[in-house]
Amino acid sequence: MPRFDGDPVFHALLGATADDPDAGQFRIELEGFERSEQAYDAGTAILRTRLFDSRGHGVEIADFAPRFQNHGRSFRPAQLVRRLRPLNGHPRIRIVLRPRGEWGSMAPTLTRGSNHLRYVLPAGTLRVNTSAPPTYVAEGTWFSLHSPISLMIGPDETLSGGIDEVARDFEEMTSLYWRHWTRRLALPLEWQDAVIRAAITLKLCQYEETGAIVAALTTSIPEAPDSGRNWDYRYCWLRDAFFVVRALNALSEVGTMEDYLRWLHDVVRETDGHVQPLYGIGLERELTERTVDTLPGYDGMGPVRVGNQAFEHFQHDVYGNIVLGAAQAFHDHRLFRRADRHDFELLERAGQQAWKLHDQPDAGMWELRTKARVHTSSALMCWAACDRLGKAAATLGLAPRAAHWRQRADTIAQRILDAAWSDKRQAFVAAFGADDLDASVLLMAEVGFLSARDPRFVSTFDALERTLCDGPFMRRYEAPDDFGLPQTAFNVCAFWRVDALARIGRYEQARDSFEALLARRNRLGLLSEDLDPKSGRLWGNFPQTYSMVGIINGATLLSKPWSVAV
Repeated sequence: MPRFDGDPVFHALLGATADDPDAGQFRIELEGFERSEQAYDAGTAILRTRLFDSRGHGVEIADFAPRFQNHGRSFRPAQLVRRLRPLNGHPRIRIVLRPRGEWGSMAPTLTRGSNHLRYVLPAGTLRVNTSAPPTYVAEGTWFSLHSPISLMIGPDETLSGGIDEVARDFEEMTSLYWRHWTRRLALPLEWQDAVIRAAITLKLCQYEETGAIVAALTTSIPEAPDSGRNWDYRYCWLRDAFFVVRALNALSEVGTMEDYLRWLHDVVRETDGHVQPLYGIGLERELTERTVDTLPGYDGMGPVRVGNQAFEHFQHDVYGNIVLGAAQAFHDHRLFRRADRHDFELLERAGQQAWKLHDQPDAGMWELRTKARVHTSSALMCWAACDRLGKAAATLGLAPRAAHWRQRADTIAQRILDAAWSDKRQAFVAAFGADDLDASVLLMAEVGFLSARDPRFVSTFDALERTLCDGPFMRRYEAPDDFGLPQTAFNVCAFWRVDALARIGRYEQARDSFEALLARRNRLGLLSEDLDPKSGRLWGNFPQTYSMVGIINGATLLSKPWSVAV
């Protein structure tokens, strides 16, 4: 707190420090615990957990971040509200509250008031307003829960009313906000609950103060056991953000796109041509990667990384992602401010770079750290930049610019068709002149480069099926990377496969595969980045926007139409 990419107040997911096994936790324990239940309130981001002991006594915990309209503006403080109430009897509970600073290395100074605790840390002071006895909270004392209590943790600010009353009002208004937001979504007929949960999760990954969308909300959850593939995903990748925006647009949720475009406008405006693959959520350019030695890492599998070296990379698909992320704004009449000629001229900077670099080596979308090639996926997105600029120019009535970008798109397209096809593999391959396969070429159909019924695409799909798939699950590529061969499947690739199956016309296989992927979500309907096909265990940073996007795209593509039900 208070930012997605900040020093974690609660870091228990990355382990504890040697001096305190409870460090970095905010835990509710039930004496004699036997079983638990957990679910989100339908259509909201309010999480409800029920714990039961061996005698049948129970406690319910509601967790949420306040969010609602107040005095004509959005009220969304950096605050966590936790409400507890007894379900049966008088359960005995313990509250373990151990915030830390400096990546677990610094214990706070604690001060107390009649109804609050203050944890003074280097980055600021956290205040816990609570109707529980502050002494019990501070010392982790077991006590009987006779009536509801509340804990509100956030900025060092006093409350204007009673703690329980404010917490209850915040919950009711937050629930109402999310239900109204969900109600406006244009949902498919089938898999509605999965789509709603994915949409809410994607919305929560946007840092609304600036509009940036993070790739995931965690750092250093390994992609596979003891693999060293531990990355910090708490930043805005232009690639990932484009996919998020497009998925929510498909549900008629264009507000996220409008907020993101504000942030993206400043990214493009401040560049002299080269655009980084990712930026900080406050437009920070320097995201120097370092390791933290104070925490052992998830399940003891370090290192814990802060920052991401990919900000130094040249990834040429970024220019296509910029234009694709903004393209709808030129055509959508619902927007408060449609993109205009000034926006088009600004985006032409990205188009110029796409044209200049479409056949030049880069690190590729998988961010290879030691191998540069002319990646097919990068050239594909450079084509998309020119193609969408041509269409935007036509919409704006700029016929000469439309012809200019159409000609450039055609030139890049022919280059891809000539250089990315392998007669040996009978497939489009990972890079120009290569022979190894890469799942990212499936995007050819998704971005409209090639019809999915084109024999070359079908042949490519079949080759990928034989090489990269474990049932419905799919790895990213077959060639070793900086860390060897990938050990786990990459969830978004599996959703790209579902998309391709449907477009090719293999609908039943697509539906079966989609259902298999949905079955791998956790009990709350969320997905991480990677998955072990054998055990079904989720790996990688969490929740991963790419994966949640796949749920929305798959459902909207495969669902039966509403006309069959109404």
